[in-house]
Amino acid sequence: MFKLLQRQPYRLFSVKSTHFSPTPSSYLGDALSTDGSIETVELAYDKYSPDQEPILFKSPLIFLHGLFGSRTNTRTVAKQLSTRLDRDVYCLDLRNFGTSPHHPRLDYPSFAADVEHWIEQQKFPDFAKPILVGHSMGAKTTMALALRRPDLPKFICSVDNAPIAFGNSGSQFGKYVNQLRLSLEKYKYTNIKDVDAKLAEVEPSKYIRQFLLTNLNRGKRHEHVTSKIPLDIVGDAINKGIISSWPYDSNISRWTGPALFIRGTASKYIPDEAIPEIAKFFPDFELRDIDSGHWVISEKPEEFMDVLSEFIERKEDDY
Repeated sequence: MFKLLQRQPYRLFSVKSTHFSPTPSSYLGDALSTDGSIETVELAYDKYSPDQEPILFKSPLIFLHGLFGSRTNTRTVAKQLSTRLDRDVYCLDLRNFGTSPHHPRLDYPSFAADVEHWIEQQKFPDFAKPILVGHSMGAKTTMALALRRPDLPKFICSVDNAPIAFGNSGSQFGKYVNQLRLSLEKYKYTNIKDVDAKLAEVEPSKYIRQFLLTNLNRGKRHEHVTSKIPLDIVGDAINKGIISSWPYDSNISRWTGPALFIRGTASKYIPDEAIPEIAKFFPDFELRDIDSGHWVISEKPEEFMDVLSEFIERKEDDY
């Protein structure tokens, strides 16, 4: 069992992970396919720039949200970090979330392929490759992209998720989808308060319910509440364990660039037992603890920005 001090750097290097196994990767399906065979969508995004134009062009930050989230979740910290770190910051909507297009495929290879396509379209200079910051589902997307396209990111930051599969962790998320679908498709509520009451049957936290309700269109008076996201596609991915899965193998792929893992101490998503797995996939990693739950960025924004900024500024000096 590993014991880590709060917000202290932790590095673990695996000698064995420097050697790849000859195991064929065909059983991974197209998880590592970068030949354009995965159909991509054009992602919606917002861009935030420093108050004053930077003298030098620096690596931009790209934020990727978690399940049921959108690019608006990181808007506040993105604005502050753009000035604090003197660079552009982008917040993206992943497929099927926010205002990005809907697509029947929803998994980490397709999430990553979309972001890869978006990065290539931006034509960032080679000396300023982007820094990817993902939370939860977005964290796994960030990690997947680094394994699929190690040439694209400069650094990566995984906020409260690890390169491991979780068993039935999606059961609660599945309940959320079920309650939303009952509210919108069966009962056809016209008042958002009724939807909230339905969610309250499975989720006591008002904070979480308010977050979930951001995925709905409240409509005008007497109009049915509708969903901004395809609940059938999202629910199917949750119920099949796709969101909680990790379709990669450290014997086949790893990323040797600098990686920061930020963990909420009251969260279950980066257990101590996962640290050796992180080291196998990302041998040059550091782990920081923040006293928060799973929604680290919204719960402790100042601490999050301090940890991320320190890592970026220190690594850019060394890199």
